[in-house]
Amino acid sequence: MCRSLTKVKVRLRPIVSKINLTTVLKTTILPGDSMERLFIATQVGEIFYIGNGGIRTFLDIRSSILKLGFAGGGYDERGLLGLAFHPKFYSNGLFYLHYSVAGTQGPGALPSSEVSRQGLPEFFKPNPCDPRTLNLRWINRENQYDHIDTVEEWILQSNGQPQKRRTLLNLRRPFFNHNGVNSLNFSPETGKLVLTTGDGGSGYDPFNLSQDDMEIAGKIIEIDVNKNTFINHPPVVTRFNELPVPIQETLTVMAKGVRNIPGISFQRSYNQYIKYVGNVGQDLVESIFSFVHYKPIPVTQLVQASLMNTEPNQEGLINFGWRGWEGAFPTSIIRSCSANPNLDEKIMAYYNEAIKTSVRRLQPLTSYFHQDQRPDKFGGTALTGVQGYMGNGIPELKGSVVFTDFARDEESVPPVRGVLAYTRVRTDGKLNDFSDIEIDYNFGSQSAYYVSLGTNLDQTRLYLGAYGSMNVTDFNQGTVFEIVP
Repeated sequence: MCRSLTKVKVRLRPIVSKINLTTVLKTTILPGDSMERLFIATQVGEIFYIGNGGIRTFLDIRSSILKLGFAGGGYDERGLLGLAFHPKFYSNGLFYLHYSVAGTQGPGALPSSEVSRQGLPEFFKPNPCDPRTLNLRWINRENQYDHIDTVEEWILQSNGQPQKRRTLLNLRRPFFNHNGVNSLNFSPETGKLVLTTGDGGSGYDPFNLSQDDMEIAGKIIEIDVNKNTFINHPPVVTRFNELPVPIQETLTVMAKGVRNIPGISFQRSYNQYIKYVGNVGQDLVESIFSFVHYKPIPVTQLVQASLMNTEPNQEGLINFGWRGWEGAFPTSIIRSCSANPNLDEKIMAYYNEAIKTSVRRLQPLTSYFHQDQRPDKFGGTALTGVQGYMGNGIPELKGSVVFTDFARDEESVPPVRGVLAYTRVRTDGKLNDFSDIEIDYNFGSQSAYYVSLGTNLDQTRLYLGAYGSMNVTDFNQGTVFEIVP
């Protein structure tokens, strides 16, 4: 029913180096141009494209981006996170940005534990013996939040200068992490802009935002950008029912139960599209999901059901299961065994929620683990890219889904290396294994965290973003490669 996953070997061809940490790699054809160009967005707020023989600046919004480098630690998950070109960009010049707004830094939603001794964020952990930790509520949201993210529509004017046209959404986020990355992509099926945003962050989704139908966090949202709301400066919100009705009418919810997510990829298969989505794991497992059919729920219906205190029909809604489930596993807290520090004990974090979502959730297509003793596998850290591949250049990968992990084996000694791997959908619909892709490239003594993965328009080329540090504030340590046979 499924051909085995052969060992694939590839090379990396450097395209550009010494750039900042990349969040988006995708191609488009500029108005008046005759060929596809690779566009590169960086977390700090630059957008470049590869022109004739060189790198050119398309847009620089660094002054509009929140100051990055959480509490001096240097690692951050905010910044310029999404870039998408309208399907008719060549004629209408419209493109879309998702970024964290300068000057909006707040204390966080759990300010009492804001920063630990190292100056890094202290991540929330539930205690199954203490019901208070299982039922936290995000209160006083106007004051207790981390930052504001915005989704904007821009236009490339006829004089070649980009200009902002309107704001589609302003989202108040509880913590600094899990805002999504490569978070804006157009659906070739519906023509809608798809916003993939994480659960709001910390760890273990403290307020269970991902399963709450009114919460914007932890969802995949379709935006009909062709509808004019006549509201160019929407209010800052966290919940769907806080949005003005004209904006609600442009939104549908495609999926819930998202923890953190490196975008969505649409792969044509005969007369339909396979959708690939990766859910970044907590402490155990990283998951790649695939689905073809779904039935999104209009936000107006969700709001109506909330007002009537009824359960909306969620028959065709995709649910990835978080926070009760971490991919194929009930979400677990890991504790060292007192008798044997080399062994870990896994304790179910949210037993009742795991039961509640056990039937509703989608099973992952494949899972890979933070620790894996099997000789032909690897331990990962965090999923950073998921892309369908349809090219003939690397024939063994044609029709597969390729993915990247930030860093191989958390315990590994420097220099760090990311992981490139792949799997494919089985014709019998069952779950599948995965195989890592061997890379023939010498990074030397420098670390290479794999931070982004992209394709060209017809998915026949693959692009990889690597970074020499895990910290966005260690500037100009990035290289973008094409993955070649």
